[in-house]
Amino acid sequence: MDHSGIDDDRPIGRVLTRREVLALLGGSALVVACAPTVVSSPPATAPAAAAATSPAVATVLPSCVVRPALTEGPYFVDEKLNRSDIRSDPVTNAVKPGAMLALTFLVSKVSGSACAALANATVDVWHCDALGVYSDATDPSFNTKGMKFLRGYQTTDASGTAKFTTIWPGWYQGRAVHIHFKIRTAAANGQVADFTSQLFFPDAMNDAVFASAPYTQKGTAGILRNNGDSIFSQSGGKLTLSPAKTADGYGATFDIGITA
Repeated sequence: MDHSGIDDDRPIGRVLTRREVLALLGGSALVVACAPTVVSSPPATAPAAAAATSPAVATVLPSCVVRPALTEGPYFVDEKLNRSDIRSDPVTNAVKPGAMLALTFLVSKVSGSACAALANATVDVWHCDALGVYSDATDPSFNTKGMKFLRGYQTTDASGTAKFTTIWPGWYQGRAVHIHFKIRTAAANGQVADFTSQLFFPDAMNDAVFASAPYTQKGTAGILRNNGDSIFSQSGGKLTLSPAKTADGYGATFDIGITA
C-alpha cells in the first residue's frame, strides 16, 4: 500500500528537550524531561482531587512533555465522532478485524512549577486498518470516502484520562507502524491550541502481531522499521508505546504533558 501521494507525515507540535523543560519549570534540578520524575508531592493528608486539580500542587512529571502548535495536522478529518470504541464504521456497523488494542491517554497541563491533570481536553485518534487502509481518504489503491472506521475522539475526564478501544494498526509502504493523535485544548481567551503527532510500537511486537490473521494477508516483506522512519527519528523514542498483553488483546497507556 503506497501512501506517498498523501501528506500524513508532517508532525505538528514538538516534544520538548530536557533543557526546555528545565527552563519551563524554572530550572528545577528535580525535573528530567520526558521521564516520570517527581517534581514535588502533596501532603499525605491532602485529598486526591485537590492534588489533581490545584495549580499550586506539582505532581509527577508526565513521561512526555510537548509544546502544542496552533494549526491543524495533515491527514486529519474532523469527523466529530464522540466514541470510545473506534473499530467500526458508523454507517455499516462493520467492525475492522485485528488485534484489539485498549489505548489510554493520561493528559496533564505543565505550567510554571506545577503539573496537574488536564480535564476537558479533546483527544482525537485515527489510523489505518490491518491492511494499511485509512477511512475517508483517497489513494491510488483505494477510495474510502464516506467511511469512518478507526476514527473518533474522547474528552478527558477530571483525571485527564481518555480511553479508546481500537485495533493494532497495520503498515504501508514508506512508514513505520503508527497511530495518529491530536490533543486540543482551549485557553482562557478562547484560543484553541493543538498538538498533533503519532504513536509508535516496538518493532518486535509488530512482528508478533503481524504473524496472525488478518495481518498475514499482507505479510511484512516491505515493512519499515522505526529507525528508518523520519517521524520516529524526531521523537527521540518518547512517542513509543509499551503495550502489554491482556485477556482480550493488548493494552497501552500514553502519559503526556501539554505546555501553554
